[in-house]
Amino acid sequence: MYRQWQTLRENSQGNVLLLFALLLPILMAASAAALDYGAVVKRRGELQRAADTGSISGVNTFKLANADDAAAIRAAVSVTTSQAAAQAPQGTSTRVSAEVLGNHSSVRVNVSETVPLTFAKLLPIPEIVLTVNATAKLVGTTRLCLLALDTKAKKAFSAEKNARLAAPDCSIYSNSKSQEGISAGDGAVATALTMCSAGGYKGTSMNFVPPPATDCPPLKDPLASRASPPIGSCIVLGGSANVNAADPTKPVKIVKGVYTLDPGTYCNGLEITDGALVTLRPGVYVMLNGALVVKKKAAMAGENVGFFFTGDKGGLLFDKDSIISLTAPKDGPMASLLFFEQRSVVSPAAPPEPDGLLGTVPVPPAPPTDTPLRQYRIISDNARMLLGTIYLPAGRLVIDAKNPVADQSAYTVVVARLVNLYEGPNLILNARYGSSDIPLPEGVGPSSADTILSH
Repeated sequence: MYRQWQTLRENSQGNVLLLFALLLPILMAASAAALDYGAVVKRRGELQRAADTGSISGVNTFKLANADDAAAIRAAVSVTTSQAAAQAPQGTSTRVSAEVLGNHSSVRVNVSETVPLTFAKLLPIPEIVLTVNATAKLVGTTRLCLLALDTKAKKAFSAEKNARLAAPDCSIYSNSKSQEGISAGDGAVATALTMCSAGGYKGTSMNFVPPPATDCPPLKDPLASRASPPIGSCIVLGGSANVNAADPTKPVKIVKGVYTLDPGTYCNGLEITDGALVTLRPGVYVMLNGALVVKKKAAMAGENVGFFFTGDKGGLLFDKDSIISLTAPKDGPMASLLFFEQRSVVSPAAPPEPDGLLGTVPVPPAPPTDTPLRQYRIISDNARMLLGTIYLPAGRLVIDAKNPVADQSAYTVVVARLVNLYEGPNLILNARYGSSDIPLPEGVGPSSADTILSH
């Protein structure tokens, strides 16, 4: 009996071994399939996130200015490809395409990727094709309120130590492809609806709310088609108003007293100083080869006025103790433009430095750039009304006032070659377009929409 049981047991062990040998390939294939399935599901999620991000980046080019379909497609494809490649398994082949739908209202991204299976030798399927898509759409409105045009300079837009920029209802954009195209120093805070850099940015999450998007496509100058206003004969003011009346090589200089000025061409510029109180009649004020300077407790106010700067000596200085209140024209050659300048400059001369005021320091040099720049500096602690568009395609706007600048304006838009904030200014860019009868130039302001995403 014992011999029979021993024989049966040996036969059973052999059967089990035989059965295990027969099932082993199936078990290994099932395990391999489970592992590959998990990897494929993970990869599909990564591709979906890349497509989502790319479609949003593409459609956001329509938010900020007059970008075209090609720019939106390039942005969508570039961002999607970059994000997908960052986590791609070895041996994958990824194809990305994008298209604009509707009237600049949607961008659809399509991603297809061939993924080799890790355990292809154990399975009858050597690879699998994953396909995902995402569509981002624009809904509502948003606004472009600051654009730094320089495509190469570090700190094309910068907020240095303790500077503040508040643009909670509009967008900030830098065309610079430098890795520091947008920059913030210690204690600086820039707040906007969105921020975007064609290159990178320097700073931390404490400096930017929200953090800037990077590698955005450069935007076209939205005001490139604006024509310069006509330049007339030099305006002549008698000695009772202009202390430089006897010297035609010097700027018109107004000191003390109360004056009303007419629009026209101010040869060699205009200087308002020594407590003079000047009111400007509506119209265009051309600064021909000279700066606009307001200093030494002088005040300048004007409704529906625009300043055009031309010549190498053009520029601006609103000194610390000056009082400034300006709104842009409603119509005419400078409709909506508060400041505008000749687009070319060869050998610019900086405006005068402040007159030795306590705590005032010379303006820091401009970031290295291939482009000559005029300089426009606002130090005034009482420049709270700057309603309109500041357009300086060959200019560097420097703001280093201690008190809020432009905060009483319904809106202020800045398009300049460089925009630099220093030593604790507080620039407020409002976007209350409906509360002003000053029109907006085409290409800035409410030019697109918020974004929603669908797969």
